[in-house]
Amino acid sequence: MPTTASTIPRSPHQAINSLSPSDRRVLTEIELAQRWGVSPKTLQRWRSEGRGPRYLKLSKRVSYPLDAVVDFERYALHDSTSERAVR
Repeated sequence: MPTTASTIPRSPHQAINSLSPSDRRVLTEIELAQRWGVSPKTLQRWRSEGRGPRYLKLSKRVSYPLDAVVDFERYALHDSTSERAVR
């Protein structure tokens, strides 16, 4: 579909606000906790221990890039109790 003047965002804020939730490339701490069925406190503890997926911290806001979450999930895959899945 060709880009027209009406579809080009006029500001960065407009570009961000025009994204649907499925187009976002980061998850909040609460969203990731819900995705994995753990508490936000668990994610906080993991960050302090250097565990869990890579995260982005801007000021006080913590977010998890979706590609880092997916990479972490792939690494956590197991085929059996004795070896990791190779995917």
